[in-house]
This record gives sequence, structure tokens and C-alpha cells, in this order.
Amino acid sequence: MAMRNYYTIISLPLLGDWGTLPPVSPEQLLEHVADNPAAADLLRVLFLSNDILQREAFLAGEKTEIQPIILSAGQIRNESPLPEYLKSSEEHSPRLIPTDELWEAYFSYADRVAHRVGSIFLAEWIGCEVALRNALVSARAKALELDPKEYYVAAQLADEQLDFTSLIDEWSMASNPLVGLQVLDKGRWEWINRHDRWFSFDNDELAAYSAKVMLLYRWQRLTEEEKNHSSYNDTKLNSGIGER
Repeated sequence: MAMRNYYTIISLPLLGDWGTLPPVSPEQLLEHVADNPAAADLLRVLFLSNDILQREAFLAGEKTEIQPIILSAGQIRNESPLPEYLKSSEEHSPRLIPTDELWEAYFSYADRVAHRVGSIFLAEWIGCEVALRNALVSARAKALELDPKEYYVAAQLADEQLDFTSLIDEWSMASNPLVGLQVLDKGRWEWINRHDRWFSFDNDELAAYSAKVMLLYRWQRLTEEEKNHSSYNDTKLNSGIGER
């Protein structure tokens, strides 16, 4: 498998540091590994998490523009049923699955894929993501004097050895939500650096590379949205001044 991936990996553009523009899109990566079904499965699982985040933000009214990778635009906007592997075990309308249950279904599905294709990286990435998500839940629950355990998702998959205290402290002191998101994604980037399968030329190296691209892609999108939002507010302000 490693030799099979050799030319696939060495032909990928080099990634810059955190905060740089992604040199390749998620869609291009999926096309790049199209002849390797196991690698394609890994990438689709990783990119699916980005779509679920977009769906979450869209349904919360936090964004109007969407750029789905795996899900359809209708599924992001809650206009079409989600794939069966994201369906909750609870009884709900097909289009009204609660967010926590959707993430529970996602992480369970991702764990099944990790075991099916034998991906150590994906299994460890799930452990990190679940642990970070539940650490954020704990921080929010503490502020509201709630029991965090009632809001944990896929706790059985969390890497309990990870300590996010410093990252959560930095996130909580962020000047605005965008900066807070960037703090968390930078922490994710640093975690990938520590778990990258550099020069292994196996599917997990492709997965680690793609996980970094996803973070750069998300950083670029969030930054552009913030710039557009600021420009819109400036235009409204100038327009208002002119009318007075």
C-alpha cells in the first residue's frame, strides 16, 4: 500500500504553516485519491465533519452561505434527509435530528470506518475531536452551573489522556467567536503535527494531510466571511451617514 501511495503523496502540493491558504481543495483531494477506495473513505469521513459544522451554523442562523463537500446543499439546509449512516437511533422526523445526536451518529460512523480500513490516524483523530468537544461542553456547563455529562457526545470514544485545559483557557479569553474558533483549530493543527504519518506513504499520511487541508480551508472560509461581514457593516454605516 505504501508504494501504491508513493506517487499519489509526492505529487501533492506542499502545505504552508497554520493560517496560510490551502494549496488544494477538498474536492481536488477526493479526485486525487479516487482510485484508492480506502483512502477516499478516510477523506470523506474527515470532510463530512466540516459539512456537519456548516449545517449546524446554517440552522443556527450564523451563516447563509454554504460550501458542502460531502453532503448536498439540501441536506446542509435541512431540506433533504441525511444519509442513513447519520440517522439517529431515536425516533425523530427524518429532517429534525438534534445536533448532539447527529454528532453521536457521526463519530460512531467514523469509528466504524476507522476500524474497517485499519486507520490508526482516524481512530486517534476521533479520540481527540470527541475529547475536545466534551471539554468545551464542560467549560460551558460550568459557566451555566449544569451537569456536563448530560451533554457529552460519544464519550466512550474520547481520548481521556488528552488535557485541553490551556487550549480551553485561551479559547475562553478570545476577543470574539471567530478568534475563538481559530484558537481551537490551531490546537487541532498542532495535534495533527504530533500525529502526522510523515513519509510513511500509507493511507494515514493522506488522511493527516487532508485533515490539515480541511483546517486551512475552514480558516480561509471563516476569514473571508468575517471580511465580508465587516465590509457589509462598513457599507451600511457609510450609507447611513450619507442619508442623515
